[in-house]
Amino acid sequence: MPAQDPGPPIRLIVPYAAGGPIDVTARVLAERVRDTLGTVLIDNKGGAGGNIGADAIARAAPDGLTIGIAATATHAVNPWLYARLPYDAAKDFAGITQLVRVPNVLVMNVARAEQFGIHRLADLVAYAKAHPARLNYGSGGNGSAGHLAGEMFKQRAGIFALHIPYRGASPAQLALLAGEVDFNIDNLAAAAPNIRAGKLKALAVTSLEASPALPGVPPLADTYAGFAIDTWWGLVAPAATPRPVIDRLHQAFVAALDAPQTRARFAALLAEPVASTPRQFDSFMASERAKYRQLVQDSGAKVD
Repeated sequence: MPAQDPGPPIRLIVPYAAGGPIDVTARVLAERVRDTLGTVLIDNKGGAGGNIGADAIARAAPDGLTIGIAATATHAVNPWLYARLPYDAAKDFAGITQLVRVPNVLVMNVARAEQFGIHRLADLVAYAKAHPARLNYGSGGNGSAGHLAGEMFKQRAGIFALHIPYRGASPAQLALLAGEVDFNIDNLAAAAPNIRAGKLKALAVTSLEASPALPGVPPLADTYAGFAIDTWWGLVAPAATPRPVIDRLHQAFVAALDAPQTRARFAALLAEPVASTPRQFDSFMASERAKYRQLVQDSGAKVD
């Protein structure tokens, strides 16, 4: 019996450069769905904080042959951070499934933590209150996840720390290691190697629950109820994509997420697979937009 023709290849737009965690997970999944969907080609369209790639997804034909990645920045933060966007995050996309969640982690330079006598989260808060003009924190830039998480932490803890933006998460982490800043809230996958090497001290994670990757490190939500700022991404299609097409894509990618090989690869990136129904993902993105609208407004961050 001849093999079934899988049809034309599917283009999966990643709105970031090749090599990062989002790109890596997209490539893993593209390989896993080959038997059910045929060839899935990764198309990296980085730039403008992910907006160029997101716009390309929104403008694609709604035939199931072009899908793409929706991420915290493109679909929750950028609608409030940028004065003008070429796409409407609320109307131009149809969710397929959430894919991944990666917690952020509040970290200090180990030497600085020892200098200030900070061994746990409560010590940091107490120090900040006792020295109201002393602390600062770094981030990958105005409106970045680290910036907004830092502002949320300051609000909930009732403390002040001066925000110092850098040109990307890597320079911000280097600044922390060099002692230029006192603490960062960084992506766990990026911070983990220096935590394990004993260069950074993890005080808390930003997920609602503790991370298996950091045993003994509590979530901020244990102290500040409901505190949750995770890095996440998932799959979307252009808004008018027919429901049967969405359902077929959903079924294939959720099965790929559940595969033991996928979980093992994602675990190496400290990324937790998170499957959802299309409607659940749409609802989740809407709730994230509402959360970040207030955070961006409170932070004062803007990109013209």
